[in-house]
Amino acid sequence: MAEYIGYLASVFIVGGFLLKNLRTIRFINMFGCICFVIYGIFLNDYRDFEQWLWPVIIPNAILSFVQIYYLSKKSTS
Repeated sequence: MAEYIGYLASVFIVGGFLLKNLRTIRFINMFGCICFVIYGIFLNDYRDFEQWLWPVIIPNAILSFVQIYYLSKKSTS
């Protein structure tokens, strides 16, 4: 099951680059990042923190928050 979440995450990330609207790109990318976090947790035994894929989880969690920040930020233009 986790592999399918990883594939879904990849589809969201790649699909986001096919769009032109920056807000939509950020929204799609955020979903991809969240899927990668879930993938990193559930690929192995999710009950064992040492088996989590931290190099996948950490940057994607940070990027999710970056996308949330920019999506919630009011436009200054």
